Amino acid sequence: MNHPASNPSPLAERLRPKTLSEVVGQQHLLGEGMALRLAFESGQPHSCIFWGPPGTGKTTIARLMASAFDAQFITISAVLGGVKDIREAVEKAQLAQQQGRRTLVFVDEVHRFNKGQQDAFLPHVESGLFTFIGATTENPSFEVNSALLSRAAVYVLQPLTAEDLKQIVASAQALQVVPEIEPKAIDRLVAYADGDARRLLNTLETLAVSATQEKRAEITDVWLLKVLGERMRRYDKGGEQFYDTISALHKSVRGSDPDAALYWLVRMLDGGADPRYLARRLIRMASEDIGLADPRALRLALDAAEVYERLGTPEGELALAECVIYLAVAPKSNAVYKAFNEAKAFVKQDGTRPVPMHLRNAPTKLMKELDYGKGYRYAHDEADAFAAGERYLPEGMAAPGFYKPVQRGLEIKIADKLRALEERNRQAR
Repeated sequence: MNHPASNPSPLAERLRPKTLSEVVGQQHLLGEGMALRLAFESGQPHSCIFWGPPGTGKTTIARLMASAFDAQFITISAVLGGVKDIREAVEKAQLAQQQGRRTLVFVDEVHRFNKGQQDAFLPHVESGLFTFIGATTENPSFEVNSALLSRAAVYVLQPLTAEDLKQIVASAQALQVVPEIEPKAIDRLVAYADGDARRLLNTLETLAVSATQEKRAEITDVWLLKVLGERMRRYDKGGEQFYDTISALHKSVRGSDPDAALYWLVRMLDGGADPRYLARRLIRMASEDIGLADPRALRLALDAAEVYERLGTPEGELALAECVIYLAVAPKSNAVYKAFNEAKAFVKQDGTRPVPMHLRNAPTKLMKELDYGKGYRYAHDEADAFAAGERYLPEGMAAPGFYKPVQRGLEIKIADKLRALEERNRQAR
């Protein structure tokens, strides 16, 4: 094995593909006849945005595109750069244009540029002064100005597969910069990388240094665990991946799949999501997707949140797991959710109807003299505590029918009761 320090350049740089055929993964874009491959072969560069997780080849493909078109390659970091960097890139592109050479401006983490910075690119993209390529881990629909987005093709890059990552491990071993790695250790290393080639290569480099220091001829699974510590999955706590995962959890509960619901809950906990946030979402699910089909669900969700507050991590997480399974198997109803939204929409567009006189409060003598509360029937004094025929909506307002119980869980009985009460009202009126 070559000593890692003998070559100062990072392993990721040494293994960076020099040609399109050397790129690992992304064959849905780079395979024969695929969109990005055809763009390379067209001989005419076009502005585009590479959207995908870290370590999937966004920068590499941009560099290869510049090389394929013999274009000047200018990199701007949206985290560190600003309008000054854009101005300098424009000047360099103008100079290259005078010399008959193309320019490709690559903006890493383009979603970090504000609207003004993004707008600064527009006239130069439109004039053809340079080809713009943006890289982002965030959904460009939300993070990139529509004007810029309309002038750039969006290519979605996928996390690398386990086989892709194993191919990269083999390439690193071919350079003789890492010792032999037992198969079980490779599997763990690939799982640890979680689809991110850069993370995989940086980890391999760390292992190579440690192995050299300890004079190890082989990286075993036991030693790998000791070096890496507890494996943590990559997790974006604030970005799209976070919201995609909570969406999957909510939809699994709604779809009554306890295994899937538990899987997504554990994925979020494993990734570092705040259990208190998850508890709040479970409370929301109980009221939105279960409602009165099983009112115990809301109480259980509140109890789970309280248990977590008392016990914390990891003990309190079991209460969240119990809750998510209960919610998944509970009968489902969104009748309350729909009724509430319909009532909100109705009130928003309706006028302010006066409260009927018999329903008004009459705490003073004057109010009583003005007939406030006159004729009100106290339901508890009537048969079955129900004042048959009494009206509670504003005068002239037809029954809107907001609440429509479903034929599941407790709402079956609720629907039966409402039908019986409506019949008594009909007879009384």
